[in-house]
Amino acid sequence: MLEKAEGIVLRTIAYGESNVIVTLFTREAGKIAVMARGAKKPKNRLSSSAQPFVYGMFLYFKGTGMATLNQGDPIDAFRVLRTDLTKTAYASYMTELLDKLTNDRERNPFLFELLLQLFKRMNEDADPEVLTRIFETKMTKVAGIKPELDRCTNCRNLKGTFSFSVKEAGFLCHLCSEIDPYRFEADQKTIQLLRTFFYMDIMRLGKIKLSQSIKLQLKQILDSYYDEYSGLHLKSKRFIEQMEKWDLS
Repeated sequence: MLEKAEGIVLRTIAYGESNVIVTLFTREAGKIAVMARGAKKPKNRLSSSAQPFVYGMFLYFKGTGMATLNQGDPIDAFRVLRTDLTKTAYASYMTELLDKLTNDRERNPFLFELLLQLFKRMNEDADPEVLTRIFETKMTKVAGIKPELDRCTNCRNLKGTFSFSVKEAGFLCHLCSEIDPYRFEADQKTIQLLRTFFYMDIMRLGKIKLSQSIKLQLKQILDSYYDEYSGLHLKSKRFIEQMEKWDLS
């Protein structure tokens, strides 16, 4: 049975001398793996579409085993994501995180649109680190580990000065802060951004420019939170951490 889907290439794996297994995240059918026969050959008609981050329309044959890619028509190859090392690293982290947190053929048009819009902005001039923090915040819901971002996790207070507690999985107000001596006493702008990132409509995302201190606070909070609750150990994340050490040196 031939099926057509709008998709983004999450990853590719060489198979044999000339074939490639392509993992697509599609709007219509969620995550699917397809065999792109001969795609490792430069002149093969599938080679241009069987590349990481490519967004396009894909026609594939679904049988009893792995689906076979019949045709791929790239809409946007996101070449900047594939040629700029920093953007490649962050885009790879997004796709690996999505891959690990989603099941095969689990349809999620919202998540597809989220990844597509973030890639479009990253391919232009948006800060890849900020876009990644938005993605991480929204992906806590997909991972089933959404923190409490609306009120104090202890007294349910909606007003006041808040900190972030990994142990309590969310905000603590100033009256309850002593519950966690290891809480993040972050800037209130950082606290507000966590809430904004989670709820914001990605289609309404404008230009966001953040100071290095705010970006560092967001990174520290989200890194600690994912380390505590997600159980994930991603190669792409380790590469970003190594890349940051190169920048420091």
